[in-house]
Amino acid sequence: MALSLADLLGVPGLSLKNLGSVRTPLTAAIDWVAVTELENPQSFLSGGELVLTTGARQGTVDAQRSFVRQIKRAGAVGIGFGVGFEHAAVPAALLAEADRWAVPVVEVPYSTPFIAIGKLVADARSSDHYAKLERLLREHQVLARALLTGGGLPALLQKLSSMVAADLVITQFGGEVATTAPGAIPDDGAWHAVALSTGKRDSSTLWLRKPFHDDGIVDYARGLISIELNNLVQRRHTERQIAGQVIADISRGTLDAADSSARLENLGIATTAKNFVLLVRAEESQFTTLSTISLPIKLETAVAAVVRSEGSQELVLVVPAQAGDPTELGRALSHQMHNVGITAPVGIGGTYSQANGLRWSYFEAREAATRGLEVNAPERLSLTSLLLASEDVPMADMAAEALGPLTAFDASHGAELVDTLETYLRLNGSVAAVADALALHRNTVRYRLTQIAELTGYDPALTPDRVQLWLALAVRRLSPPA
Repeated sequence: MALSLADLLGVPGLSLKNLGSVRTPLTAAIDWVAVTELENPQSFLSGGELVLTTGARQGTVDAQRSFVRQIKRAGAVGIGFGVGFEHAAVPAALLAEADRWAVPVVEVPYSTPFIAIGKLVADARSSDHYAKLERLLREHQVLARALLTGGGLPALLQKLSSMVAADLVITQFGGEVATTAPGAIPDDGAWHAVALSTGKRDSSTLWLRKPFHDDGIVDYARGLISIELNNLVQRRHTERQIAGQVIADISRGTLDAADSSARLENLGIATTAKNFVLLVRAEESQFTTLSTISLPIKLETAVAAVVRSEGSQELVLVVPAQAGDPTELGRALSHQMHNVGITAPVGIGGTYSQANGLRWSYFEAREAATRGLEVNAPERLSLTSLLLASEDVPMADMAAEALGPLTAFDASHGAELVDTLETYLRLNGSVAAVADALALHRNTVRYRLTQIAELTGYDPALTPDRVQLWLALAVRRLSPPA
């Protein structure tokens, strides 16, 4: 432990005597010992020193008083005045000025060499340094053991929290990854932010609630946390791709019931229990984000999958019913998505058991996500979703057969027949409303509807044909990825 003036006064061999005011504290730690005979040593001091002098340049009262003021301004902890050289006793003017400025003064007898005081202080500082290094090495081992023995980031964070005597939070992709203070929301006012280097644009941060104690352990922990976050990202990417393949196979109905259940159980999804689906669809360019983003703490029991679709990606979460209210969890997921720049709606599927129930929930979630709100609760299973979830009805083939001539015509002529049909059905068959929505003349709309009837064989003006075209468009929008 660093020595103070009180400690030095208690060393018998030094024979030091305190001459300062009894009101002057002697407990400040001495960082170093500075020996000087300069009239003004202030520029050579950095604060925390015990200044030793024999007063060789302090022959006048003004010089003595000035010396004390310079020591005070430099932030030194006190003056050790050596007697028996230039002065038989510590000058009264120096003592008076020191009392005025609360600068401690100790008398150093002629028999005590300054080097003896310097050696004691240096040895104490060196001992402190080695003790600190030994403590840091022990703490390094504790943190590494907590991480490597299966405890992961939560265990490491608990150990680090006790070392720095403060609450801690780790965030990544704008969401909480681990915390010692559940419910805490870090901010720049009451928390100190330490950036974590992961080599990715994920805004990984370690937050420490102020005040905290850090003797160097935070830098070491920062490196461990960064490595573990990188490992977590890689594991998420791999696990979500594997889970995505299973979800895609089940949604297409290519697996029998026994195989579906077995593959879901391998992912950690209990098919005998009830689950629901949360779904977010994003652009293809955001695949890396969807496959690696951390989930809100509330969704830590969910199984996440990334399902590839034409021109887009889907993040599909299979959530146990007991995890909480689906709408609340959907809002938490939406908030997490917004943090990383994904503003796509969140669709919620119904709560069912068994593999086929998961298919229904998946299609419900896909359909719900098309309604455009930030979070879209499930409605009753629609006819479209029900047919898509049925293994026996080739809806995708039927839709492709009905709409194929329109998409081919649009592609070869730069036309917009599919868009016109969708708008016509959405606006309940009103030619005037379609003309206003698409900025077309009503005769142009009628001409396009005639083309649609000729190309597909279904007349949008007839209810049975309109139903067929509406189902085909819905299936085209909701059908599972190839």
